[in-house]
Amino acid sequence: MSIKRVALVTPPYHSGVVESAGTWLNVGFVYIAGSLRAAGYEVDYYDAMSLWHKWPEIEERLRAFAPDVVATTSFTASIAHALELTALAKKINPQVVTVHGNVHATFCYDDILKAEHNTVDFVVRGEGEVTLVKLLDCLNAGGDPATVPGLSFWRDGAVVATPKAAPIADLDSLPMAWDLVEWPIYRYRAKNNARLAIVSSSRGCMEKCSFCSQQLFWERSWRARSAENFVAELELLRDSYGVEVAMLSDEIPTFDRERWVRILDLMIERKVGVKLLMETRVDDILRDADIMDKYREAGVEHIYVGVEAGDQETLDLFNKNTKVEQSKAAIDIINNADIVSETSFVLGMPDDTPESIAKTIELAKHYNPDMAFFLAIAPWPYAELYPELEQYVATTDFRKYNLVEPVIKPKNMTLEELERELGRASQKFFMHKFQNLRELSPWKQEFMLAVFDILINNSYLAGQMRAMMKQGGQMPPEVQALVRSVKGMQRGQDEAQSHPHTFAPIP
Repeated sequence: MSIKRVALVTPPYHSGVVESAGTWLNVGFVYIAGSLRAAGYEVDYYDAMSLWHKWPEIEERLRAFAPDVVATTSFTASIAHALELTALAKKINPQVVTVHGNVHATFCYDDILKAEHNTVDFVVRGEGEVTLVKLLDCLNAGGDPATVPGLSFWRDGAVVATPKAAPIADLDSLPMAWDLVEWPIYRYRAKNNARLAIVSSSRGCMEKCSFCSQQLFWERSWRARSAENFVAELELLRDSYGVEVAMLSDEIPTFDRERWVRILDLMIERKVGVKLLMETRVDDILRDADIMDKYREAGVEHIYVGVEAGDQETLDLFNKNTKVEQSKAAIDIINNADIVSETSFVLGMPDDTPESIAKTIELAKHYNPDMAFFLAIAPWPYAELYPELEQYVATTDFRKYNLVEPVIKPKNMTLEELERELGRASQKFFMHKFQNLRELSPWKQEFMLAVFDILINNSYLAGQMRAMMKQGGQMPPEVQALVRSVKGMQRGQDEAQSHPHTFAPIP
């Protein structure tokens, strides 16, 4: 076998969860492409999802590149489309090697290979940069893939799973392939369509959240790049590709305070100027209350913290290891630093009722984040919480496991009632925010108006937001005027530059 050309292809899955605020690149593929090229392979980084390509366009590009390998990413909601993609690759060229990776493939490889081994040749479990290169090198040498750690595949009527691959120790050493990215499509709509990158300064999560896939994927470990290496990457993205905004894909970039402070200091000293969007834990915000001015000066503009639940009992069920009152304090710290605060509440648990959801809405108003989203619990089949939820699972159509469509039926609600309550929750929360818009700083007011435009024109919440507009009499007159002014503000520009699809805010 001679393998030279590798296509890294995202499946064309769209649910309306992460796409309204911007177009997000696949940073994992950037690093995998870099490692493949360093090993001598020719790579096509093909983000079919972000390009909104349909199957005929995908087939055309695969035929044009004529890859020897097609590798795709399989998170739970996208697995059906990922399987369709590798089936298409086999239809075009039955000899092509097909590979799946990412969270769902890592944990559900047995089900995938038993059902789809005619079109899925290999599953890479865990990180892909080293394992995929070793696999292709092995195939080129005529070796046995069973000698490569971190693989699963079908052989002689059974699934073979090799031992786990060791985690990559030196993240600074990983080569990157930013030049393969089709940069014009990646934009942050909430900031005048600024060019947007996704970056990673660390990998892993030490927490034990029972509903989450990431702590399982990273096996409750945490590794980081050096501050110098990470900031140099931001400078490269700024200078070579015009990146203005970067979102950190890290679960907890702030875990090591000394390293994080060094990153902030370098951002300030070098005047990097790239604005940062990030997620972290409530605990770390409380810990860093004394340096939030440094966050702001370094360019941190937006922080998401996962509150997830409004009562301590549910937080404990989720293994969040935080107290309800800590969440309010963390959001206050972010707000006082004039940084955009965002959180989410996971709803649709078996004991939820319209009354319990109403209480959560009131708690969200009390917490007072700039943005709050009310998400339907997605019972990942590999999550620690799954056994407790399994009897309430209403569908195993994984395309619906997207945090928007309810898939758990509460004991005392229908799925339709739950979906309606989730929409009302967003409507009521954002009505409250816009009633109090004048309390925000001028730059936050401008940001929130941009968010409102996104919600009303490009969001699965559009219906609820338009209903909110009709209730505008509850807002101060000057706020009514501001809100009316943004209705359709970006519509013409967005329809000219992008696809008029329905999107949802980033959770």
